Amino acid sequence: MCIAAFVWQAHPLYPLILLQNRDEYHNRPTKPVGWWEEIEILGGRDELAGGTWLACSREGRVALLTNVLELHTLHEAKSRGDLAVLFLESTKSPREFAEQLATEAHQYNGFNLIVADTCSKTMVYISNRPQGEPITIQEVSPGIHVLSNAKLDSPWPKAQRLEQNFRELLNKYGEFDLPVKEMVEKLMEDTVKADKSSLPHICSADWEFNLSSIYVEVDTPLGRYGTRSTAVLSVRANGEVSLYEKYLEKDQWKEKTVKYHIEKMKKTEGQKSTSQN
Repeated sequence: MCIAAFVWQAHPLYPLILLQNRDEYHNRPTKPVGWWEEIEILGGRDELAGGTWLACSREGRVALLTNVLELHTLHEAKSRGDLAVLFLESTKSPREFAEQLATEAHQYNGFNLIVADTCSKTMVYISNRPQGEPITIQEVSPGIHVLSNAKLDSPWPKAQRLEQNFRELLNKYGEFDLPVKEMVEKLMEDTVKADKSSLPHICSADWEFNLSSIYVEVDTPLGRYGTRSTAVLSVRANGEVSLYEKYLEKDQWKEKTVKYHIEKMKKTEGQKSTSQN
């Protein structure tokens, strides 16, 4: 399971700033954040299925994926991690991509997908759950949002806790730069678990309780499961992108930051500066 919080088109410095924890079995082969060799995508990579959970492109496109918590899944379903890659490779707008995906969304297990084009200031949320209902295609409004393993902004305890803490930190720094490492430590490494009475009661009570904190860590018969990476993606108004990742590699925590510019936004910002002088 994973959780993410982001501010979209509602901060004076950042059109988008996004924090995300990836929860997975620690023994699952994974590549840390980096530029992919065969396509211009920046993000981590699941080496088993080949997809990703968070990635961006030089054209200003961003994709974020979480699984939906459900009791039964289909083993023959397509890999959900491919969805983020498909959007980043596409030239379709977020809404056009969502409408195309709607025709084949049933081929995947439950997913939540955020697709955004920071240049056109467009973000769309897509989900193929609940089963049997039409696919959700929703334009994301400016503001603070949290995505866990239910619908966007669902009031799960850890989602509400993350939103509140994120809002407090944003208020603390106001119009100034946001410190990446403080956000990671104070927001994404929170191990407080929810009261059992407030759990969604989809799977076993013990499993849901172990997953109910923002930062997850639990031993299972299949090995240790939990938060194995934390990412912070920031996009500035001038097109500067920074993707920071703190990740586990051979039981050691490591850090990495990759930066680049979205050329289209850089040119637009330069034209604004010229016209103002």
